[in-house]
Amino acid sequence: MTDTTSDWYGPDAATFGDRVAAARESAGMTQGQLARRMGVKKSTLIGWEQDLSEPRANKLSTLSGILNVSMSWLLTGEGDELSAPNEDTLGEDMAAIARELRSLREELRQQAERAGRLEKSLRRLVATQEAAE
Repeated sequence: MTDTTSDWYGPDAATFGDRVAAARESAGMTQGQLARRMGVKKSTLIGWEQDLSEPRANKLSTLSGILNVSMSWLLTGEGDELSAPNEDTLGEDMAAIARELRSLREELRQQAERAGRLEKSLRRLVATQEAAE
């Protein structure tokens, strides 16, 4: 596993959703409060934070303004928008869980891509078989 403490919110360590959640927490807002300020449902915001969906450009602009971070940082993690959490305040157990969650998210993303490729191959084979009949 790579050491992510030097770039806690960078593209290799965090996802778009991780950065949204971190910026929201840094701004001292709950999911409900941010959703209301954004004019979206709380479930929509949760989807963004869980990387199930991403906001449209106009909502991304509003989100970055409310959270006082750049759109570029939200999307890529590049730049110095938020400082990394202090390991002492997180505690070693919490830091280990956070690292494991990041690793699990990456594994799930890779598995979803693999499932998509397999589904595409299966569809192609079915279409070939139907054409032969």
